[in-house]
Amino acid sequence: MEKLKALLLTEGMHGMISQVEGMAKALNTEFSHKIVRLGFLWSLVPPKFTPISDMILKDKIYLTKKENLDLIISCGRKSVIPSILLKKKNKKIFSIHIQDPKVNLKNFDVIIAPQHDNLIGDNVFNSKGAIHYITESEINKAKLYLIDKIKSKKVVSLILGGPNKYYSFNKDQLIKIFNEIKSNFITKGYAVIVIPSIRTPKMIIDLAIKEFGADSHVVNSVDKQAYLSALALATNIVVTCDSTSMISEAATSGKPIFVAHMKPKKNNYRFKKFFQLFKEMGVTRDLGEQVENWTYNKFNEAERIAAIITSKLKN
Repeated sequence: MEKLKALLLTEGMHGMISQVEGMAKALNTEFSHKIVRLGFLWSLVPPKFTPISDMILKDKIYLTKKENLDLIISCGRKSVIPSILLKKKNKKIFSIHIQDPKVNLKNFDVIIAPQHDNLIGDNVFNSKGAIHYITESEINKAKLYLIDKIKSKKVVSLILGGPNKYYSFNKDQLIKIFNEIKSNFITKGYAVIVIPSIRTPKMIIDLAIKEFGADSHVVNSVDKQAYLSALALATNIVVTCDSTSMISEAATSGKPIFVAHMKPKKNNYRFKKFFQLFKEMGVTRDLGEQVENWTYNKFNEAERIAAIITSKLKN
């Protein structure tokens, strides 16, 4: 059977790309990805106040190309209007939006929103955490990638995010996190693997090298294979609190996950609901709690929701 053709629309952030690609893979589609760029003023306007017109776009080519698309999978505020536009041009296209679009939900065939967002609607499917493109088989295949970099059998993998509108990642907060890893893990014979994300400034990578020294292997650039290998090799995983996507991705490993909390710059109630959900599911604990191993039921929300959407497509 020929694969469905999907166009993925995002703003280009790792978390968004991970979500749309995760859904596209779970639906077994042939997909291409387009980063949406809006005109300067329109990038500041919420979708509900934005005209459904291609005049808001810097690049309109993907709206005019004659492609036989079956699906649009979009994620993020800037992708909302382009998705609606494409659907208007071809009503046969099945549109899926990930996250709350902040417009009338009926503009899309399916909306996928994390449970902690409390979004409810006839076409809304809620996920536990963020859906993503990481699979257990990918993690296992990448295990040997970093195995020569680490001597200890006990490994703690630190997954670093970066500054955003909720967390500043100032030096004092980072050193506090690094010191907790030293006292809770390194003093107990653990080696450290440090994995940066696309949002991790060089200053933070340099600080990790300085603080951990010979007890660590710090990956100094974005490297997906290193990321997957770090998840595979880890006895325990520490993830900074700024990214629900990275915490959700780490949960694919089935390893114990500690969340490294930082003081938020603004009300982070959605993060708090996510943290509470993952604690109740037995997936995470807070960095600083007693180090021990525990297990939880592995889950893949992209595959679960894809099965429901596939049934809708068949009907």
